[in-house]
Amino acid sequence: MQDEATFRLIFFLGAFVVCAGIEWLRPKRAWRESRLTRWRINLAIILMNTLIVRMTVGAIAVTTAVWAQQEQIGLFYWLQFPTVISSVVGFLLLDMAIWCQHWITHKWSVLWRLHQVHHTDLDLDVTSALRFHPVEIVLSLIYKALIIVVLGIDPLVVITFEIILNASAIFTHANIRLPSRLDSALRWVFCTPDMHRIHHSVYQEETDSNYGFFLSIWDRLFSTYTVEPKDNHQQMQLGLSEHRQQSALGFLALLKLPLQKWRSTR
Repeated sequence: MQDEATFRLIFFLGAFVVCAGIEWLRPKRAWRESRLTRWRINLAIILMNTLIVRMTVGAIAVTTAVWAQQEQIGLFYWLQFPTVISSVVGFLLLDMAIWCQHWITHKWSVLWRLHQVHHTDLDLDVTSALRFHPVEIVLSLIYKALIIVVLGIDPLVVITFEIILNASAIFTHANIRLPSRLDSALRWVFCTPDMHRIHHSVYQEETDSNYGFFLSIWDRLFSTYTVEPKDNHQQMQLGLSEHRQQSALGFLALLKLPLQKWRSTR
């Protein structure tokens, strides 16, 4: 289990450093806010969430998968699916489950109170990928563990999915300028920074689209795919219309944000 955690950390740091370097050299958009201020806040949230997870649910996704395998619990074990089929289907269903979870956080006001912390970032970069309220992080891990045990997904598939999901989240939130042809080609299967940036638009109809983190097929399948923002990528405003001042979006303010009176029509 320790080797698994180390392996995941290496891939996470690798993706973070590579994407941070690319967005420094080839940024898609000019920075609107102080990167130092935002990084200080976002990295503090990431560190806090890491400590909270370690002290509470830990690596619940992988440990659940190991337990399900030992006890032969879950749909794939009961139906005796071949390993290749259960691995591929399990990976796809996990990605769809994350898409569904993301969609629900936008539709259910109680969960949106938590998820809005992620959407208050007024710029997007690699640190935005992990800017989540700690309660949402814990709930997300528990939800993922339930999906894993119900399906009986192999631990190796879960580890692979976790690595890819983390790397993809960093990539899609990065302020990276990709060649337009490459972006268009990748979008047929994978989410790209341009595609996901639309999801962080200040316009709610754009925020309520492009929910994917890794595979783009779910947004196409469920008719939530937006090709281009109403305003172009250079001019579009990111964040939420009711939270426009960076000075009011500090570390403590973000932690208390879900407790504030909700004024949106969402």
